[in-house]
Amino acid sequence: MTNDRYQSPLSERYASKEMQYIFSPDMKFKTWRRLWIALAQTEQELGLPITDEQIQELIAAKDDINYDVAKAREAEVRHDVMSHVYAYGQQCPNAKGIIHLGATSCYVGDNTDIIIMREALRLVRKKLINVIAELAKFADTYKNQPTLAFTHFQPAQPTTVGKRATLWLLDLTMDLNDLDYILSQLKLLGSKGTTGTQASFLELFDGDHEKCKEADRRIAQKMGFDGCYPVSGQTYSRKVDSRVLNVIAGIAQSAHKFSNDIRLLQHLKEIEEPFEKHQIGSSAMAYKRNPMRSERIASLSRYVMSDVMNTSMTAATQWFERTLDDSANKRLSIPEGFLAIDGILDLYMNVVDGLVVYPKVIEQHLMNELPFMATENIMMDAVKAGGDRQELHERIRVHSMEAGKVVKTEGRPNDLLERIAADPAFGMTMEQLQAIMKPENFVGRAPQQVEEFLANDIAPILEANKDDLGMKAEINV
Repeated sequence: MTNDRYQSPLSERYASKEMQYIFSPDMKFKTWRRLWIALAQTEQELGLPITDEQIQELIAAKDDINYDVAKAREAEVRHDVMSHVYAYGQQCPNAKGIIHLGATSCYVGDNTDIIIMREALRLVRKKLINVIAELAKFADTYKNQPTLAFTHFQPAQPTTVGKRATLWLLDLTMDLNDLDYILSQLKLLGSKGTTGTQASFLELFDGDHEKCKEADRRIAQKMGFDGCYPVSGQTYSRKVDSRVLNVIAGIAQSAHKFSNDIRLLQHLKEIEEPFEKHQIGSSAMAYKRNPMRSERIASLSRYVMSDVMNTSMTAATQWFERTLDDSANKRLSIPEGFLAIDGILDLYMNVVDGLVVYPKVIEQHLMNELPFMATENIMMDAVKAGGDRQELHERIRVHSMEAGKVVKTEGRPNDLLERIAADPAFGMTMEQLQAIMKPENFVGRAPQQVEEFLANDIAPILEANKDDLGMKAEINV
C-alpha cells in the first residue's frame, strides 16, 4: 500500500475481497481471454481455418497475463483492447493472427461487463438471502414481544418487535424478486461487429447468415448464457446497466429504511446494534454507544441510490449505434455501486446478527402510553356495566387531557388510570383497570402475522436457497 496516492474507501474499508476480485483486472482480462478462446473455437467449428494447435496455445496462456507488455503497448497505441491482443499474441505466436478475428473492441469489453455484473449480482443475491435468514430468526424470536408502534414517530397502537422486523423483511423479498428477474434477463452482446450488423462475420462466413446467428448462440453457450441480445448497436443497450443499478439501489433503499429504524430505536434505548468490547463510541464522550454501523449503512445507501443517475443519464444520452462517453462513467459507476452495496449487506448482516433487545425498556415505554390507548376498552367495559357512553366519552377526554398535561408539563408518571378509578361514573376498581392493561391484548394479530409470513413467504425462499446460507459478515472498521 502506498500512502501518497488516493485510495478508494470502497476497497480499503467497505467491500469484501470477493466483490473486489469480481471487479479486479485479473477477472476482467482473464474473461477477455476466455472470450477470445470462445470466439476462436466457434469460428473453427463453423468452418474457418483455425487449428487445434492454435486454440490449445490460447488456452495454455489464458491465465498468465503479461500485464507489463500490455501496459507498455497501451502507452504507445492508446487502445486497451488492441494492447491486450498484442500481449496475448506475444505469448501465442502461432495463434496471434486469429485472436479477435472479425470482432470489435466491444466483443470483449461489453461481453465481459455483462459476465462481471452477473457474478456480482450472484454475490449480492447470496448476501441478501443471508440477511433475510438473520432477520427471519429475529422476527421469530420476538414475534410475541409487545412494543409501542409509531406513526409519524408518535405513539400509536402497539405491535410486536417481531412484527416490525417483518416490515424490513418484506422490503428485502421485493428486492430479491427484482434481482432474480434481472438475472434471468441478462444476455451477452455476442459477436455483433462495429455497428451491430455482424457485417464482418457475414464476410468471414462467405455470406452465410445462419452461421452468423449460430456464432452468437455458440459463444453464449460457451460462456454460460442462454443467448445473446437479438439486436444491438456496437454495444449492448446501456439500459441494461440502468436496470442492474436500479436493483441494487432498491436494496440500498431497504437497508437505509432499516438503519433509520435501528438508529431511532437505539435513541429510545429499546434496541441496540452490536457494540464490541473495546469499541470507542465517541472521542469526547466515553460513555456513548453510537449506532455507527447503522449510520454507515445509511451513508453508503445514499451513495448507491444517487449512483443510479449515472447509468440513467448514460442510457438516455447514447447516440445512434454508439458513442464513447459511456466508458469512463461505466468504469466508475458500475463497480463502485456494487462495491458499496456489498459493504451495505455485510453491515446489515452484522447488525441483525448482533442486535440487542431490552424488553424492560420496551415495556416501560409501552406502559407509559398504554392507558391512553386502552380508553376505548375501558369505556366499553363501563358501558356494559350500565354507564352512559356519551358521558363516559367526555369524562375520558377530560381525564386524558389532564393526565397528558401531568406527563408533559410536570414530568410525572401517567396517572390516567388513577383518575378513572377515582371517578364513580366508571364504577371500576384499579385492579379491574390493570387487568385490562395487558400489552398482549392490544397487539392485534401481530404474532400470528409473523408466523404466517415466515411460514408462507420466507421459509420457501430459505429452503430453495439453503446451500447459500451460513455466511458471516466481517466488518473492516
